[in-house]
Amino acid sequence: MLFGLLVAILALLSLVLILVVLLQSGKGGGLSGIGAGGTTQILGARQAPDSLEKITWGLGAVFALLCILSSFVIPRERDVNVLAGVRTEQTVPAPAPAAPVVPEGE
Repeated sequence: MLFGLLVAILALLSLVLILVVLLQSGKGGGLSGIGAGGTTQILGARQAPDSLEKITWGLGAVFALLCILSSFVIPRERDVNVLAGVRTEQTVPAPAPAAPVVPEGE
């Protein structure tokens, strides 16, 4: 139950993180200029990149923390051993019979 909830939160958080990263302006301007620079008009010219950067770092930290926590709450009955279906006894093929040695004189 808790593991499923953490996975759902991680999926939602990853979508939000993707959106925030795409809103940041890089060297090329990014998607932050969509809507006639709406973020710069609301937040000011320099505060938008600072705010988006802080949000990105915060979301990234929460995402990493939830990934670590999810590894501790994995239900043990769902642990699947990849090698469980592989036989442990492996048969070694019998060596091929050696060709008879014929003396050179015959």
